[in-house]
Amino acid sequence: MTDTKAMLERLEKLEMRQAFQEHTIEELNSTITDQWKLIDSLKRELARLTDQVREVESNVDQAGQKEPPPPHY
Repeated sequence: MTDTKAMLERLEKLEMRQAFQEHTIEELNSTITDQWKLIDSLKRELARLTDQVREVESNVDQAGQKEPPPPHY
């Protein structure tokens, strides 16, 4: 009987450990998914801002070439 009881206790501990690990894996998976969504969003925002900076730089370069010197020169 003691062997059966010990075996059942061991099995119960293993089942509890497995359930805890399964829960932990699900939490980690959720965290990773959220992080990838944030990374994708940040990549899109970075690309948008990079395009804006390039556009502003090209406008400044073009505006600087077309602008006549001030009258006091």
